[in-house]
Amino acid sequence: MALEIVDLEVGYSREVPILRGVNLCARDGLVTVVIGPNGAGKSTLLRAIYGYLRPSRGDILHEGRSIRGRTPHQMLDEGIALLLQGRSIFPAMTVEENLELGGWTIRRDRARLRQAFEEIYARFPVLKERRHDPAGALSGGQQRMLELARITMTRPRTLLLDEPSVGLMPKLVDEVYEEIAKLKEERFTILMVDQNVKKAIEIADYVYVLNLGENSHHGPVESFRDRLEDIVREWL
Repeated sequence: MALEIVDLEVGYSREVPILRGVNLCARDGLVTVVIGPNGAGKSTLLRAIYGYLRPSRGDILHEGRSIRGRTPHQMLDEGIALLLQGRSIFPAMTVEENLELGGWTIRRDRARLRQAFEEIYARFPVLKERRHDPAGALSGGQQRMLELARITMTRPRTLLLDEPSVGLMPKLVDEVYEEIAKLKEERFTILMVDQNVKKAIEIADYVYVLNLGENSHHGPVESFRDRLEDIVREWL
């Protein structure tokens, strides 16, 4: 297991916990998807893992080591990267300058940084073609592609994706999920939360359902495909 969440309780104040004893395992090289209704605590889970929120109970293990208490700026050194919900590019900076920010922690290792750019441009040819353009001139799907590329500049082992398709047109949603599927082929460990349940299920290996901050259902994706409608009906 690349990432393990054990009996996690966390909230934005001690008096009101959002997650109440959540347990979860993200297996090495697989896509683990967390689904659930609005307010279930999905994004809160990722923020807690990445150190934006401090748990009041439980533990967070990455490759067998506790990372509870680590701060966000330490996470890349731990081999974990987070794709935030919504836009996070710097629109006035070029595509290449945005990618350089993703490689900030390896900036002094010029050979490694050069190799990172070669790998990114091989994976995302459109970004190479537009590397000197302002990032704000890219389409919505290309901007999301840039964000995915940026968080993989240092080859983190585990990726946390917070609703990667939010705010995109249906055609662009397909493009984003195609890119996430390619990351899966490269054996990144991916923990993703998304409201686009059907698309998320298409690339998932294992699924967790959260409801009101607690585990509701979980299992391999095959056990969910035939009962998604029933699960969503429970939310409504």
